[in-house]
Amino acid sequence: MGKILIVYCSMTGNTETIAKMVEEGIIEGGSEVVRKDVLEVDANEILDYEAVILGSYTWGEGEIPDEFLDYYDEINGLDFTGKKFAVFSSGDTSYDNFCGAVDILENRIEVNGGQIVLKSIKIEQYPNEDDEVRCKEFGKRFVESI
Repeated sequence: MGKILIVYCSMTGNTETIAKMVEEGIIEGGSEVVRKDVLEVDANEILDYEAVILGSYTWGEGEIPDEFLDYYDEINGLDFTGKKFAVFSSGDTSYDNFCGAVDILENRIEVNGGQIVLKSIKIEQYPNEDDEVRCKEFGKRFVESI
């Protein structure tokens, strides 16, 4: 199995913290991982990996934020056939569409032929101790699912 790519964006540090926890779980699960901020990764780089996790905070009424929007547009039309994916998001339950970025990203993955192999996780703002366990377990389960 090759390395797993995590692409994330974070404004307040919440989603970056989640990405680091997921990364720890992947390493504990016995796989190698590359974690990159969405602003530091080329869209075509996603094609170099068999397994990818996308993470974004949710903005406004359930959208992906501007920081992720360019990447989202750039991966449009890429062929994800045979690639395994999972998605995570941080958000605020005071909004009707809690962590709506998950649904948007999952849709793009499926439209591009990718396979969602693990149920996404949605975290309320900054991850607490229980969330830390969930995030690490998410990383481990992703390794098992690929």
